[in-house]
Amino acid sequence: MRLGGVASFVGAVALFAAAPTFAAEPGWPAYGGDQGGERFSPAAQITRTNVGQLTIAWRYSTGDMATKGDAMHRASFEDTPILAESRLYVCSPFDEVSALDPGTGREFWRFDPKIDPRIHYPNDFICRSVAFWRDPKQSEGFCASRIFLATNDRRLIALDAKSGKPCPGFGQDGTVGIVPFPQMFRNGEEQLTSAPVVTHGLVIVGSSIDDNQRVDAPRGTVHAFDAVNGKPRWSFDPIPRDAVAPNAASWSGAGARQTGAANVWAPMSLDEERGLVFLPTTSPSPDFFGGERRGDNRYADSVVALHVETGRVAWSFQVTHHDVWDYDVPAQPTLGMVTYKGKTAPAVIQATKQGLLFTLDRVTGEPIIPVEERKVPQGSVPDEELSPTQPFPIAPRPLAPSRIKPDDAFGITWYDRGQCRNKIAAAIAQGLYTPPSLRGTILYPFTGGGTNWGGLAFDPAHDIAYVNTTSAMHLVTLIPRKDFAAAERAFPDKEVSPQSGTPFGMKRETILSPIGMPCNPPPWGQLHAIDMHDGRVLWEVPLGTTEDLAPFSEYILGKTGTPNMGGPIVTASGLVFIGAAMDNYLRAFDARNGHELWRGRLPAGGQATPMTYTWHGRQYVVIAAGGHSKLNTKRGDNVIAFALPQ
Repeated sequence: MRLGGVASFVGAVALFAAAPTFAAEPGWPAYGGDQGGERFSPAAQITRTNVGQLTIAWRYSTGDMATKGDAMHRASFEDTPILAESRLYVCSPFDEVSALDPGTGREFWRFDPKIDPRIHYPNDFICRSVAFWRDPKQSEGFCASRIFLATNDRRLIALDAKSGKPCPGFGQDGTVGIVPFPQMFRNGEEQLTSAPVVTHGLVIVGSSIDDNQRVDAPRGTVHAFDAVNGKPRWSFDPIPRDAVAPNAASWSGAGARQTGAANVWAPMSLDEERGLVFLPTTSPSPDFFGGERRGDNRYADSVVALHVETGRVAWSFQVTHHDVWDYDVPAQPTLGMVTYKGKTAPAVIQATKQGLLFTLDRVTGEPIIPVEERKVPQGSVPDEELSPTQPFPIAPRPLAPSRIKPDDAFGITWYDRGQCRNKIAAAIAQGLYTPPSLRGTILYPFTGGGTNWGGLAFDPAHDIAYVNTTSAMHLVTLIPRKDFAAAERAFPDKEVSPQSGTPFGMKRETILSPIGMPCNPPPWGQLHAIDMHDGRVLWEVPLGTTEDLAPFSEYILGKTGTPNMGGPIVTASGLVFIGAAMDNYLRAFDARNGHELWRGRLPAGGQATPMTYTWHGRQYVVIAAGGHSKLNTKRGDNVIAFALPQ
């Protein structure tokens, strides 16, 4: 789902034992570090005492700045490289894959799927990562090891990991086309942005689908293919299409038959031992009016565990009932062993746009940390039926604010603050889950988070989760159908979408002051540490500065933090590395207390999740530095590796 309006913002104690030693050099074989997305590394060469000595060890250019022209304005370099079988694999926003030497950044090979840069995708051009798989039945030879690439133009491509050449036995000449539901597809409406996952001889892929266009949007089907030959093995549609489906009772009338989306755009995770794949599903279409899809709409806005071999549902847990706020599940479900109140269990930790953190039993889906159904604001437009309650975990407390009054307005001048106060006073703001309205409703947190696709990092040795959040507000206004055409003409520079098939279109905008600052008080971005033993927030600190948005503004505004995209990683030596913020830095924080220990300057925006590995005895921390189209940070095409001096 889209972030919506973030770009305009630019206008303006000791918990750790000694680090263990490991015989094998730590790598990073999957998008989230491991298949469960812990984003934890046992690498321990870089420590709290020497992290200040980090320097750039090498840099690699994808070449996009020289070859993609104006399309770079519609690109976000969100890639997290992976390290597998002695090679580092990088994916550019235009789905060009490079294999690099982990110690020097030297290119071994490069594959270009030649996607059309003229197509306008709803999320612009994105490739968050690729997936690696070794065929257990083929010890060596061509395509014994494979890189799987999911492209913006809906292709799944298998490449020989050693040469970068397509695997001819997979699909047609190495490619399988992901075909949308045929009667419901428009060019550019659907794309593939997150890496596939591969297990049990299957490669599984989700999709990203445009928001708020129409009721009958493309279906959010997840597909599984044979990893050797590319033949379809199963598919899963989160929306029930017949009355006998297990989740059909949570849909009223004919809504489930015509509704689309509930797709899986964020990364998935795997429990290979239990044979489960975990899906973070989105809202049904459209986002901000649900009168055509009454009921809780289950399997949408949920963590859904599927049996890998069959695609059948093992369990599901819904984080938002009858979503009319675009509060979908935006991040990879993180798998770890959690000890809560003295009881240890395999868990799924799910961060959300609302700033909530759900902790679920990995086998049953039942909450490990209890969840309460609490009453939420009611009263909406005609023909809408809201859920009277929404789920809230009892711990941790919400990580992002959700209530604001006119007197809370922020501004650096009396005029600025006064204008923000007026905007807040003119809208409806009753706290989290205030429904969209004709007058205009404040969504706080906005639809970019809380937490977004960067997810969280989990330290399994200490049961601590590290997660970054954004604090900003959206104003969502429903537009009666008879007035929609006039609204489109009146607001050519704002997001105005039709929501065809419903009585209302919509307008979504970030609530900013006249000089482009958020109207809600800072911090606008934070990094948090949560003790999963009891759900306490151990510390939270502002993340990012306004340095690269307005020179010297940091000295005037102080530590405000900034909206951010990308996530953290944590190492056994007690360091949390994160880019994400709207300044051009990679940072290292002390995992014990949140103190910033180091920041490394990047040549462009670092709105990506970093990764780390040890290669020939030297630890590297690597991040994509290419900027982000929605945040409008500085563009580039570099992958930067930091290491201690040799």
